[in-house]
Amino acid sequence: MTPQEPAIPEYRIPFWNYADLAFFVSLGFPALLISAFFVRGFGGALHLGKPFQGLLAQLIWYVMIFGALYGLLRLRYNEPFWRSLGWKILPFPGSILPFLAGPVLALTLGYLGYILKAPVIKLPFEQMLEDRPTTIFFALFVVILGPLCEELAFRGFLMPLLVRSLGAVPGILATSLLFGGVHAYEYAGSWRHVLLISTAGMVFGWVRYRTGSTAAAAFLHSTYNLTQFAAFMAQARAS
Repeated sequence: MTPQEPAIPEYRIPFWNYADLAFFVSLGFPALLISAFFVRGFGGALHLGKPFQGLLAQLIWYVMIFGALYGLLRLRYNEPFWRSLGWKILPFPGSILPFLAGPVLALTLGYLGYILKAPVIKLPFEQMLEDRPTTIFFALFVVILGPLCEELAFRGFLMPLLVRSLGAVPGILATSLLFGGVHAYEYAGSWRHVLLISTAGMVFGWVRYRTGSTAAAAFLHSTYNLTQFAAFMAQARAS
């Protein structure tokens, strides 16, 4: 008779603290410099275009900062990475709802942007359509890598700290405002666009809080981005 395996204990989320958050944030700029230096050194030799090099640098940046976060959770706390950040798949049909809600959210915020008369801004994303490999790589970022990494960082790592300190509603709101602020540079600091992105972040945060699943927020974020990417591609082909 084999001994029964011990039950997995419930996590006290979050078990990390603001010093750990400061460590994670402090890695951002140095890691970005290292990734840019690395890609610039090898991108020219491989004859990669600048848009492709930019995406590759961002991929290396993701690997570096989330590798450090993995090391923090495993080495300092001896806790698993994915489960600690709330990555769990919801049972059916709850797992389907985030996929369906993404397009609805994208269309709703698009209409809200029309009401707010959000300015039409020439986005830096347009240079990502210069060739097929870059476009495919860009689509991978928009639909999979971006939502995955952003939700792990904002709703998996940051939001639990703020919810513990401020309460559910202020914590979700603060996280969403930071989320919108991080994207401000893409939209030339337009407050209307920042407001729309922050609103999307509030929905992602609410889903994370209500379900306890960062995966659900990431799936919602993914289909939201997919809808926007499809509209972006349709507009680019029409112009």
